[in-house]
Amino acid sequence: MGSNRGGGPFRSVIFDCDSTLVSVEGIDLLAGPHAEAVADLTDRAMRGDVPLEEVYARRLDLIRPDRAAVEEVGRDYVKALVPGARETVEGLQADGIDVWIVSGGLTLAVAAVGAELGVPGERVHAVDLEFGSDGVFQGFDPTQPLARSGGKPDLVRSWGDRLARPSLMVGDGSTDLEVRAVVEGFAAFTGVVSRPTVAAEADFVLPGPSLEGVFALAVGDSGPRQTELIPLFERGRSLISSRKA
Repeated sequence: MGSNRGGGPFRSVIFDCDSTLVSVEGIDLLAGPHAEAVADLTDRAMRGDVPLEEVYARRLDLIRPDRAAVEEVGRDYVKALVPGARETVEGLQADGIDVWIVSGGLTLAVAAVGAELGVPGERVHAVDLEFGSDGVFQGFDPTQPLARSGGKPDLVRSWGDRLARPSLMVGDGSTDLEVRAVVEGFAAFTGVVSRPTVAAEADFVLPGPSLEGVFALAVGDSGPRQTELIPLFERGRSLISSRKA
């Protein structure tokens, strides 16, 4: 879709959260004694070996997280921001580029990342859980788009004119790669987890460890409109390891 496969400028950037904006997987932090089983399910889904909807409910049924535990993950997320995440998001927004967060993580936790980075709440999307008045987990709606394969592109498509074009998706997993069909560019961030099958289909590969390469991609070869952002642009440009037309 679109004509920006060779590079920016982009008018909006959509970030995944886990293993992209932050260096952890929230569901793994919640797993406790089920950590090994949950990590295996997560990895299989992110590699694209099994559909996300097959593992989402299974993980939550194992863990049954309460509200307090999910809020704690949000605090852990903020402590685990990937190097350059804050500078990148701030720089993008300062240069007039819209930032969105689209995650298969849990809303209470992902919202903490959005708030920390200054992303407007209406541009932060994740999976809602249902809790009782005492905070005990009661379930979730499995039809939510971000709890199933194909849900991320469906959600992005539903935004219509609210999404400034051309747009760039940045993520590490197969569900992020699915968004490539409905945006003008996809960058695989491999600074936390490298998934070769995802990187092979990406328009750009960003090896990290810093996320600042996203800023350079987004503003394009002409550089930022704000001169104070030129140092960020120069740092980011050195981190773009793969460019595909």
